[in-house]
This record gives sequence, structure tokens and C-alpha cells, in this order.
Amino acid sequence: MKQKIIALDAMGGDHGPKVIVPAAKMALSEIPGIQLVLVGNENQLQSEVDSLGLANEARIRIHHASEVVATDEAPALALKKKKDSSMRVAINLVKQQSVQACVSAGNTGALMATGKFVLKMIPGISRPAICTMLPTLSGHTLMLDLGANLECTPENLREFAIMGSILAQSVDGLESPTVGLLNIGTEAGKGSEVIKQASQLISESGLNYYGFVEGDDIYKGTVDVIVTDGYAGNISLKTAEGLAALISHVLKREFSKNLVTKFAALVALPVLQAVRKILDPRRYNGASLLGLNGIVIKSHGGADTSSFYNAIKIANIEIEKDVPQRISQVVESYLTQSEENQA
Repeated sequence: MKQKIIALDAMGGDHGPKVIVPAAKMALSEIPGIQLVLVGNENQLQSEVDSLGLANEARIRIHHASEVVATDEAPALALKKKKDSSMRVAINLVKQQSVQACVSAGNTGALMATGKFVLKMIPGISRPAICTMLPTLSGHTLMLDLGANLECTPENLREFAIMGSILAQSVDGLESPTVGLLNIGTEAGKGSEVIKQASQLISESGLNYYGFVEGDDIYKGTVDVIVTDGYAGNISLKTAEGLAALISHVLKREFSKNLVTKFAALVALPVLQAVRKILDPRRYNGASLLGLNGIVIKSHGGADTSSFYNAIKIANIEIEKDVPQRISQVVESYLTQSEENQA
């Protein structure tokens, strides 16, 4: 059986050990063959482990780290000054191959900078990208980049398309996932020069390229993978989160106005529960930092126990499917083919 040891940055995020240790307990009970390393303040973590009855659990251990990266800390400062932070130590364990993946709810910029510095990039990939699942009418779609790269070249977007396609094959079991490029229209003449050039490069890459998609295609499930720069991707993600919160709030408010609406809510409860499940952001928590020479999963900073557990599940899947290795193999093959075509 493949070794599956995951380091958890147990001090990261808004809630730290109070959420992450219970999520670890949930993962141990739900995911076969998994082992976990809690990275952070040993005394705090031991207290949480003991309180949850995990003191004698052989599949979990504590690795002490004396520092914590603050949520608002500058990435460059965290990288330079916090060399014994729980985030840095967890990523170091991936580099040392003591663990096969790292999950953190900490500062996104610091996590990306540290991951890139410690693990380095997969040869042939120039920039990492943040990729996550978004709900659609037919299930979900993968979207990248969601904020790591505000400006991208056509070549960057082609790299994102390759990595997103490989992740869809690995996580969703799709033989030939469809890839769309986010644009302001689907017509050939629409978009910036970067988008037009990227479309040409992706169409020549051998991927199952659908073409341009628009914002409403994200949630229709038009394609399996949506590629964009980090600026548009992050705005799309935050807009979706805000809209989901608005829908939830309005439904709750309107159904609680009076006895009639409360009775209507009771009748509609199965439908409301289904809507809540589809829109529940906890189901989609856990973004992959693709392009790094190792598996790093970013959890939402405000994640609760269920949310963080979902991020651990994603790390487990990427270990089982050897996602970085698969990306490396495909990119190497692509680069070799490109060199032969140019010769």
C-alpha cells in the first residue's frame, strides 16, 4: 500500500488547533491508511490531542514548530524571518520526503511563496497556480488560477490548462477532460491579445480544448476545467462565495417572517436542505497549489472541522494519484515533442 503521511499546519488559519486537531481525528476515522503529522506548538497540540482521546493513536504524531505566520503577514517577511513557523516546517517535511503532502489554512501568499522557495517548480512549469472545485448544475468544475498570478502570459495559461487537465483526470477519473478558457465572449475575435494567443497555444497542446467560455459557463458545468489568470479567477471565486451567502441569508429571512412562511419552510425542508448542500462551501474546501514539486493544499482560513477535513481528503487523493509526478511526466513529454517539432 502506498505510504500516505500528511503534514498539517496545525497553527494556521483563524481557528488553529481547535479546528485542525478535530479534523485530523475525523480523517483518521474516515480515510484508510492515512497518517498525520501535526506541526506547531507541542504543548498546545498535545493538550488538544489528549482532550480528543488521541494520546495513544499511533497514526498521529506531533512535530514541534516554535513560530506562526500571521494571516496578514507579508509573504516575503514570513519567508525570511519565520523559518521555524508551522507552515515552513510542514513544507520542509514534504521536501525531506518525511511526508507526502502538506495542508495549511494559513496565509495564502506566504504558503505560495514558501512552497515555491522550498519545493521549487516542476521543470517546464514557470508559475504555480491555485486550483479548486466549484459547484455546477452537473456536479463540479475545476478552475485555475484563483489568485496566485494576477498577470499571465499565454504560455502561463497553457501551463495552467495542462495542470488542470491532469488534476481532472486524477481526481475525477476523466479520460479526456474538456478545457475552457475564460473570456468576455465565445467569439474568436473577443478578448485581449494574451487570451487570443493562449487560446491558440492550448488548441495546439493536444488537450481536449472546448474554446472560450464565459462567466455563466462556470456554474453551468460547460467544461471540466476552466483556465484564467489569478485576477479574474479570484474575483469569480469571491463573487460566488458572496452570492451563496446572499441566497442562504435571503432564504432564511424570508422563510422566518411569520407562521405561514415558517410552515412553508417546513414543507420545503427537503428542497432547502438540498440547496444548502449544493451551496455549502465546506464541500469544496481545499485548493491545490499546482506546479510545485510536491503536494500542498490550501484550506480556507476560516474553515471549520468539516471543511478542513475535506482539504485533507484532497491531499490524500493527490498522493494516491501521484499528481505532481503526472504533471512532470506530461510536461516533459510536451516539451520534448515541441523541441522535435522545432528541429
